[in-house]
Amino acid sequence: MNKRKSAISKDYYGYIFMAPFIIIFLAFIMIPIFNTFYLSLTDARIRPGTWGGDFVGIANFIELLGEPMFQLAVRNTWMLWLFNFVPQMILALVLAAMFTSTTFKLKGTGFFKAAYYLPNLLMPVTIAALFQSFLGLLGPVNQVMVGTLGIWDTARNFLQNATDVRITVIFLQTWMWFGQTAIVLVAGMTAISPSLYESAMIDGASQAKMFFKITIPLLKPILLFVLVTSLVGGLHMFDIPHLLAGSFGNPGNSVLTVNMLMNNRRGAPSLLLGNSAAISVLLFFMSSFVALVVFRLFRDPAEKRES
Repeated sequence: MNKRKSAISKDYYGYIFMAPFIIIFLAFIMIPIFNTFYLSLTDARIRPGTWGGDFVGIANFIELLGEPMFQLAVRNTWMLWLFNFVPQMILALVLAAMFTSTTFKLKGTGFFKAAYYLPNLLMPVTIAALFQSFLGLLGPVNQVMVGTLGIWDTARNFLQNATDVRITVIFLQTWMWFGQTAIVLVAGMTAISPSLYESAMIDGASQAKMFFKITIPLLKPILLFVLVTSLVGGLHMFDIPHLLAGSFGNPGNSVLTVNMLMNNRRGAPSLLLGNSAAISVLLFFMSSFVALVVFRLFRDPAEKRES
């Protein structure tokens, strides 16, 4: 009988060990999420000595969907993500194919993998500060182009030109993340059985045909993972454009993203908590909807027939 009671009492140990995580998860994740949804339905703003606001329903969402600034932020976010994701994927696929190819047999692949992954380890603040100095009026680019080579007559202020700022943000996002994407794709490619390629080579298949007929189809789960994680991260883009172009993505709000707009509405001088929370909720629904669409498009044909 005592042994039975001892066995039963030990069943509670799991709950005891889980309790810290559950408490922290509820206190710092779930409660703030529910509070954000609630604030999005109010006109709450920070006022001296007061907190909260009146319930306004979906007025914040209607206002945002018709607001040109919010529409511009959404367009900028999608544009910046798309133009850095496409070259990032192409470059990562080419590198991953070279690293895993039995034809090229590259030497020192470990060094190159580490070198390509290194930008991902750098803090965005460091990268932004480096390129602000690099592209500044007195930076190395202007010194070389104006002073050394004499190609330009006057120095170019890259960070005050909308096109240059967009190109810089896109380049930095690609440079920071293509290494990680390549490493993930390398892991996926090495999991493909070499016997498939050997059989294809016996049948006379070219390297390009094996890549598109064997590698790409079998990489579909990895490509789905990369696409969804990049998509969610891209829609929440904040640090690089904010650090390079300021809170409003200047010049001309050219790199203003949805996350930057949300941060501006929450902070001084606006202090519009309800409006900022509504932006956060819209961003959540936009990310979730697009992720679900991607998952549906990437489903296997057998799953589609069953549904």
